[in-house]
Amino acid sequence: MDPELTSTSFTLLGYRIVQTLGVVRGVTVRSRSVLGTIGAKIETFFGGQIAMLTTLCERTREEAFDILMAHAERQGANAVVGIRYDATEIMSGVTEVLCYGTAVIVERADDDAQEGTS
Repeated sequence: MDPELTSTSFTLLGYRIVQTLGVVRGVTVRSRSVLGTIGAKIETFFGGQIAMLTTLCERTREEAFDILMAHAERQGANAVVGIRYDATEIMSGVTEVLCYGTAVIVERADDDAQEGTS
Protein backbone atom coordinates (compact mmCIF):
# COMPACT_ATOMS: atom_id res chain seq x y z
CA MET A 1 0.00 0.00 0.00
CA ASP A 2 1.08 3.52 -0.75
CA PRO A 3 1.39 5.64 2.43
CA GLU A 4 0.40 8.62 0.26
CA LEU A 5 -3.11 7.14 0.18
CA THR A 6 -3.70 7.71 3.88
CA SER A 7 -5.37 10.63 5.58
CA THR A 8 -6.65 11.87 8.90
CA SER A 9 -9.64 13.25 7.00
CA PHE A 10 -12.33 11.05 5.48
CA THR A 11 -11.47 11.97 1.90
CA LEU A 12 -8.41 11.85 -0.36
CA LEU A 13 -8.00 14.73 -2.77
CA GLY A 14 -8.24 13.47 -6.35
CA TYR A 15 -9.75 10.12 -5.34
CA ARG A 16 -13.19 8.79 -4.63
CA ILE A 17 -14.03 6.01 -2.23
CA VAL A 18 -15.69 3.14 -4.08
CA GLN A 19 -15.86 0.67 -1.18
CA THR A 20 -15.50 0.84 2.59
CA LEU A 21 -13.97 -2.27 4.13
CA GLY A 22 -14.20 -1.35 7.81
CA VAL A 23 -12.01 -0.45 10.74
CA VAL A 24 -8.36 -1.43 10.72
CA ARG A 25 -5.83 -0.98 13.49
CA GLY A 26 -2.22 -1.31 14.45
CA VAL A 27 -1.35 -1.92 18.08
CA THR A 28 2.07 -1.99 19.68
CA VAL A 29 3.13 -2.07 23.30
CA ARG A 30 6.47 -0.60 24.31
CA SER A 31 8.47 -0.06 27.45
CA ARG A 32 11.40 2.17 28.20
CA SER A 33 14.67 0.44 28.88
CA VAL A 34 16.48 1.13 32.12
CA LEU A 35 19.26 2.89 30.18
CA GLY A 36 16.69 4.90 28.23
CA THR A 37 14.96 5.95 31.43
CA ILE A 38 18.25 7.04 33.00
CA GLY A 39 19.24 8.91 29.82
CA ALA A 40 15.86 10.65 29.68
CA LYS A 41 16.15 11.69 33.33
CA ILE A 42 19.57 13.18 32.60
CA GLU A 43 18.10 15.07 29.61
CA THR A 44 15.29 16.47 31.78
CA PHE A 45 17.93 17.83 34.15
CA PHE A 46 19.24 20.08 31.36
CA GLY A 47 15.77 21.01 30.03
CA GLY A 48 14.55 21.27 26.46
CA GLN A 49 13.62 18.46 24.14
CA ILE A 50 14.07 14.96 25.52
CA ALA A 51 15.53 13.34 22.42
CA MET A 52 15.58 9.77 23.77
CA LEU A 53 11.85 9.79 24.51
CA THR A 54 11.02 11.66 21.31
CA THR A 55 12.78 8.97 19.30
CA LEU A 56 11.03 6.20 21.23
CA CYS A 57 7.62 7.82 20.67
CA GLU A 58 8.27 8.35 16.96
CA ARG A 59 9.40 4.74 16.44
CA THR A 60 6.40 3.45 18.36
CA ARG A 61 3.92 5.50 16.32
CA GLU A 62 5.63 4.42 13.10
CA GLU A 63 5.41 0.78 14.14
CA ALA A 64 1.68 1.11 14.94
CA PHE A 65 1.13 2.83 11.57
CA ASP A 66 3.00 0.04 9.72
CA ILE A 67 0.87 -2.59 11.45
CA LEU A 68 -2.27 -0.62 10.49
CA MET A 69 -1.14 -0.51 6.85
CA ALA A 70 -0.47 -4.27 6.79
CA HIS A 71 -3.91 -4.92 8.32
CA ALA A 72 -5.57 -2.72 5.69
CA GLU A 73 -3.69 -4.45 2.89
CA ARG A 74 -4.80 -7.88 4.17
CA GLN A 75 -8.40 -6.58 4.04
CA GLY A 76 -7.90 -5.69 0.35
CA ALA A 77 -7.73 -1.91 0.84
CA ASN A 78 -5.59 0.44 -1.20
CA ALA A 79 -6.12 3.41 1.16
CA VAL A 80 -6.94 4.27 4.77
CA VAL A 81 -8.90 7.35 5.85
CA GLY A 82 -9.82 8.81 9.22
CA ILE A 83 -6.52 7.77 10.81
CA ARG A 84 -6.17 8.46 14.52
CA TYR A 85 -3.72 7.58 17.28
CA ASP A 86 -4.37 6.75 20.90
CA ALA A 87 -1.97 5.88 23.70
CA THR A 88 -2.59 4.28 27.07
CA GLU A 89 -0.17 3.59 29.87
CA ILE A 90 -0.84 -0.05 30.74
CA MET A 91 1.53 -0.07 33.69
CA SER A 92 4.37 2.13 34.85
CA GLY A 93 6.76 2.56 31.95
CA VAL A 94 4.68 0.40 29.56
CA THR A 95 2.55 2.11 26.93
CA GLU A 96 0.16 0.81 24.30
CA VAL A 97 -0.06 2.85 21.11
CA LEU A 98 -3.05 2.27 18.86
CA CYS A 99 -3.31 3.58 15.31
CA TYR A 100 -6.73 3.09 13.72
CA GLY A 101 -8.69 4.17 10.69
CA THR A 102 -11.11 3.05 7.99
CA ALA A 103 -9.84 0.78 5.23
CA VAL A 104 -11.21 1.75 1.83
CA ILE A 105 -10.78 1.09 -1.86
CA VAL A 106 -10.30 4.27 -3.84
CA GLU A 107 -9.91 5.12 -7.48
CA ARG A 108 -8.77 8.29 -9.14
CA ALA A 109 -11.64 10.76 -9.43
CA ASP A 110 -10.72 11.61 -13.02
CA ASP A 111 -10.90 7.96 -14.25
CA ASP A 112 -14.50 8.41 -15.47
CA ALA A 113 -13.58 11.51 -17.45
CA GLN A 114 -10.67 9.70 -19.10
CA GLU A 115 -12.79 6.63 -19.92
CA GLY A 116 -15.49 8.79 -21.49
CA THR A 117 -13.02 10.45 -23.86
CA SER A 118 -11.39 7.21 -25.03
